[in-house]
Amino acid sequence: MHTITAPDGTTIAYDRTGTGEPLILIGGAFSYRRFPGQVKLAQLLSARFTVYSYDRRGRGDSGDTAPYSIEREIEDLAAVIDAAGGAACVWGLSSGAVLALDAAAAGLPIHRLAVQEPPLAVDPADRRPPAGLRQHVTRLIEDGQRGEAVRYYMVDGMGAPAFVPGLLHLIPGAWKKLTAVAHTLPYDAELIEPYQTGRPLPAGQWAAVTMPTLVMCGTAKESPGLLRHGSAAVAAALPDARLIERRGLGHAKKLTPTVIAATLTDFFTSSELTTPAPNGEHHA
Repeated sequence: MHTITAPDGTTIAYDRTGTGEPLILIGGAFSYRRFPGQVKLAQLLSARFTVYSYDRRGRGDSGDTAPYSIEREIEDLAAVIDAAGGAACVWGLSSGAVLALDAAAAGLPIHRLAVQEPPLAVDPADRRPPAGLRQHVTRLIEDGQRGEAVRYYMVDGMGAPAFVPGLLHLIPGAWKKLTAVAHTLPYDAELIEPYQTGRPLPAGQWAAVTMPTLVMCGTAKESPGLLRHGSAAVAAALPDARLIERRGLGHAKKLTPTVIAATLTDFFTSSELTTPAPNGEHHA
């Protein structure tokens, strides 16, 4: 484990593995650097990259400093990029994808960017989180109801089937790990809150994200409309982006680290971004 200090004094923990071009991984809600799927992904990518997997503030071995702000999370990522040599490729999942987009728009030195299923409600026909998601989860945390905060965010917020929390209780250690980071759910809710209106992205949204970008999403069989439509909207909004839809990239059911790693390796090592897509891919 390595640590850096963010501008506000918060300690940010990260692991560094592999050799090659630096690549930074940003997890979504409930994720942290020792989450099994993220560990596996880092291991697979370390064959080609120097992988930096870090704990977002408030998670794992990283500290936290009140009050939370998206700007502070961007500063955390900037500090990790600085530790990686001053510039890097970046991958972000779900709310981590929104953080990565905001950071790229803020001018962080990102060579290439990959974002996976940003949870944006851009179609009025799609299910979207209830109004006041952030406020309600915050109240549950303040009242000490961490388990209910996890359940509410998963089921009411993100649309997971109602039986999922019960199943997670049966997996040794799983529920404890989720409740351990429950206090960071308002952070994720704040990141996605502006994009839950059911309306198209505002004109010019993330227009400053000019680096080559890959937007990744699962197929219709594994990802709901909200995630697929949000991914397509992001790809269409960026100046230099393409959309790839592939089985194993959908985080609503089960992410497949081998598929994610292969997709990222192809993109980050490619010298040509306009090659016609193979079957199963859709480019914006």
